[in-house]
Amino acid sequence: MCGITGLFSFDPSPGETVLRAMTDALVHRGPDDSDVWLDPEAGVGLGHRRLSILDVSSLGRQPMSSACGRFVIAYNGEVYNHMDLRRELPDYPYKSTSDTETILAAVAAWGLEAALERFVGMFAMALWDRQERKLFLVRDRLGIKPLYYSPAGRGWVFGSELKALKAHPEFVPSIDRDALSLYFRHNFIPAPYSIYRGCRKVMPGEIVTLSAAGEDFKRYWDAASVWGRGSAAQLECSSQEAVEQLEALLSDAVSQRMLSDVPLGAFLSGGIDSSTVVALMQADSGRPVKTFSIGFGVEEFDEAKHASAVAAHLGTDHTELYVTPDDLLRVIPDLPRYWDEPFADSSQIPTYILSRLTREHVTVSLSGDGGDELFCGYDRYFWTEKVWRAMNRVPVWMRGLLAGTASLLPLRSFDLLGVFGKKVSWRLDALRASDCRELYRYFTSHFKRPDEFVLGAREPATPFSALAWDDDRWKNMSLYDIMGYLPDDILTKVDRASMAASLEARVPILDHRVVEFAARVPQNLKVRDGKSKWLLRQVLYKHVPREIVERPKMGFGVPIREWLRGPLRQWASDLLAEECVRADGYIDHAMVSRMWREYLGGQDHWSYYLWDVLMFQAWLREAE
Repeated sequence: MCGITGLFSFDPSPGETVLRAMTDALVHRGPDDSDVWLDPEAGVGLGHRRLSILDVSSLGRQPMSSACGRFVIAYNGEVYNHMDLRRELPDYPYKSTSDTETILAAVAAWGLEAALERFVGMFAMALWDRQERKLFLVRDRLGIKPLYYSPAGRGWVFGSELKALKAHPEFVPSIDRDALSLYFRHNFIPAPYSIYRGCRKVMPGEIVTLSAAGEDFKRYWDAASVWGRGSAAQLECSSQEAVEQLEALLSDAVSQRMLSDVPLGAFLSGGIDSSTVVALMQADSGRPVKTFSIGFGVEEFDEAKHASAVAAHLGTDHTELYVTPDDLLRVIPDLPRYWDEPFADSSQIPTYILSRLTREHVTVSLSGDGGDELFCGYDRYFWTEKVWRAMNRVPVWMRGLLAGTASLLPLRSFDLLGVFGKKVSWRLDALRASDCRELYRYFTSHFKRPDEFVLGAREPATPFSALAWDDDRWKNMSLYDIMGYLPDDILTKVDRASMAASLEARVPILDHRVVEFAARVPQNLKVRDGKSKWLLRQVLYKHVPREIVERPKMGFGVPIREWLRGPLRQWASDLLAEECVRADGYIDHAMVSRMWREYLGGQDHWSYYLWDVLMFQAWLREAE
């Protein structure tokens, strides 16, 4: 795992000093080695920070040139099937055992797109074609690894994180209020947007080509097409055959991700997804797998005892750390620096602490992310289905009348009813949804009208919000999350938290072959008898007794509502001070003051809205 950066400019090159400064801004992503490659005549420079995983010798150093001299690459990630690809390319004069060299061999032999179609892995890469004088920026299919780029002077700069771009003297960071409105809706900023105007995230499964002709965009893989093809060609087999097919796919995905020249382990929460990954790891390993979890003193948020039970059954070498509120609170000031743009999923805190603990023992860790999106694991899918069915029993004209009447009532009329009034208010507001897509968007939104909260903003559409929905609501909800919540919240959280600790995190459930299989799985194999992830559970039950893992779903969260009245009160009060928020000029200071005042008065529902504001304010102070 690594950090990459670079530039492509039609002005005279700014030189090696600037390129090294951009590269060194990513030292946490690659503490083991660093190098740059610069072609002043072409105006191209590539930088690389290395976390050595495969071929830890100097032969794996990047940026790396192809044997023919045509291509130069800076690459972050892993191509897990690279040794299989080498057997298809025996004539290439390999000098190392690194997957970077395999990528170059594949591109030289087959071309970029054909090579990408064969890669199984996670990656973000910059590939310079000296012959065509084009720079290709590429991101893996699911968006596991990040890549930003932006105009700068008469050219572009790019990098794994925004801090690398900001190290270039011609990158001018200007906050994009429209993107900020997306943040307050989702608690993350979805691709292709970033917090800075004109700065873009490469989309999952996208190739961005930069050249004298400008920018060109091409998708070599996209979830919407995969989900569409899956619906048209659903599995036609018995339940048991489907379980066996999924287990075979997952076993291979896990086995490939255990390839490493450095110590390897796994995150274990004791839930369905991480337990499945660890079970398959242990089945493939001749020694106890190293597993890691953290626990809290608050029962509502503590998964450690469940993880310990799974670890004991599987016989893993388990390490757990019980953390105190002080341990968690000490991390908070560092969050804006690691995430680089506003991000308000509070589970980033324990994820970072878990990554830091894990890095004390191993350099690579497997994670169970992806099962909820692929196999309908979120409770909100059930809520949306239930509410939509209930709404359909109410005539459209009556729903419109109720919602319209509610909008005419003074907001204070609901406030007078306390918590009950809030519940009535949001339910009436939800009636505005004209279809299930709008209802699901409403349920998954934090601020419901963020362009009114962000001053001077106009909320833009996103690739997932613009999707047309058909009658298969469960499929649509999953796809909505696969295109948005998964890459821009879950995977962003795991990437930044793990890389801040110089730890490589691998996500086998998001092997694209598993994703394409999940697209073909009929709904009755995903949700059955009121239980989510039915098919995935059947794989797990072959390795772990169901009584050990069957429990209500628990998020990897922290007690925000208690903290903001307790140990974080002064920190929050300083960031939410009305005069400061007003002076910044980005968000509605009167609304912020109202939320804080009412929260302190006992209205707990404001706590997560306030966390969104606090993470923006903290980021803004760090960015200044």
